[in-house]
Amino acid sequence: MKEKDKIDINALGATLLDVGALLMISGASTGRIRNTISRIAASFGCNADMLISQRTLMLNVHNGKDDRFFNSLKRTSVHGINFSVLSGISRMSWLIAEKNWTIAEVNLEVKRLAGLPHYPRAWVLILVGIAGAAFCRLAGGGLFDMFMVFLGSLLGLAVRQKAAKMRFNPYICVYFAALTSALIAGIPLKFGIGDAQEHAFATSVLFLIPGVPLINSFSDMIDGNLQNGLIRGLNGFMISFTIALGLFTVMFIYQF
Repeated sequence: MKEKDKIDINALGATLLDVGALLMISGASTGRIRNTISRIAASFGCNADMLISQRTLMLNVHNGKDDRFFNSLKRTSVHGINFSVLSGISRMSWLIAEKNWTIAEVNLEVKRLAGLPHYPRAWVLILVGIAGAAFCRLAGGGLFDMFMVFLGSLLGLAVRQKAAKMRFNPYICVYFAALTSALIAGIPLKFGIGDAQEHAFATSVLFLIPGVPLINSFSDMIDGNLQNGLIRGLNGFMISFTIALGLFTVMFIYQF
């Protein structure tokens, strides 16, 4: 009898829940989570049915040969974006069938992917600042405007990370970041310094734009996952609203 014919369906179900939760918190769409879980379950000769909400996964795994089944749910932590994890799990899901992996090997790979180190914080801050300066340049800003956007984006992201570490509400973290960035990038507009002060002020908060939640929202609704699509769209709207609120606060302070 092959190894996959003797699988522990409870161990498989627990592993699939871990994979689904890791995909969810790394920024995967609902369709991608469901397809990946179904592909892995099929590699072990089982069928998987999932109920996916914004913060909870419910999974039913059943083996049609002997009527064994697994049924459980798992809450996920705060969502983020980690493309290394998404691509790693996608690759793993295909290798399971090609290489005839066991559940233990899958668990080891999931543990490795979950433990992948993030990019150094200093590099992230610097590169986000450079990206903001590049947007300012594309909008027509000069060197001084670019420098102020670089500084504003860098410090704004640092403030957001610090606020998140202090366990502030995620939307409040975005507001603090937008406020910090706009306060710094608004200096040229306030004092008439630079070549295109309005562009510096407007592009200082672009690093906060919720691109992934909005893309996932659109993708979910196209796939028919209306509930998750609406929730993710509302999340993107709330982030956009807090960005606008940060800009409005700075405009009130500077009396623009």
